[in-house]
Amino acid sequence: MRRRTAVDRIAKTIAPTGGKVDPIDRWGRRRFAYEIARQHEGYYVVVRFQAEPSVQAELDHTLKLADEVIRHKVLLLPDKALEKAKPTTSPASAEA
Repeated sequence: MRRRTAVDRIAKTIAPTGGKVDPIDRWGRRRFAYEIARQHEGYYVVVRFQAEPSVQAELDHTLKLADEVIRHKVLLLPDKALEKAKPTTSPASAEA
């Protein structure tokens, strides 16, 4: 329940700015490489989104205040990685 709340909070931060949340990749419960805040394991979630750069500061602030989030990281993907992530259609399927 708390996990879903944290992920919903991320989406609610991004959506009003005209951003787009891609499908969420839930990795599940995993053991940490080292203890963080007296915790040995946590639930990993990868949220890819497209938004204006100003959203990053607001998202960082929101996640820092969220008690259910132990650690977070917001990364900017290079343009090449974004192109690879986009679904492409093959010429054969485009003609059909």
